[in-house]
Amino acid sequence: MDKICHLVKLSAGTDSVDSLTRWQASAAARGPDGYPRHVTRMWPKRESEIAGKGSIYWVIKGLIQCRQQIVRLDEVSGGDGIRRCAIVLDPTLVRVSPAPRRPFQGWRYLDPSEAPADLRPGREADDALPPELAGALAEIGVI
Repeated sequence: MDKICHLVKLSAGTDSVDSLTRWQASAAARGPDGYPRHVTRMWPKRESEIAGKGSIYWVIKGLIQCRQQIVRLDEVSGGDGIRRCAIVLDPTLVRVSPAPRRPFQGWRYLDPSEAPADLRPGREADDALPPELAGALAEIGVI
């Protein structure tokens, strides 16, 4: 059986899943193939467990709120000639049960057993709770 690993990453500059969706729809966030991507300095050593198998879980306002399937990892070079990793993403954002996450830099590996569950079908369109309330409820295990 193939091992699967996920990534977790702070979504800097966004304040909601909707604002992340809008950013990823912009030309600046998309590669030449039209897929949204996130460029990072570090290349995941566990590429074989991530690319085409895992997801990136986005932390917004202190909570993991959504995820996207990782399509592949592409090598890109910046204007400075330094090799970087473009995490190429499926454009669909899947909302997950909010899970609190402390601030950190870069990305971290996330074991599938620790990943928050996708929201049940039909709940994706529910009005989102304010992040502070969702975080408090998640901390005490209500959601």
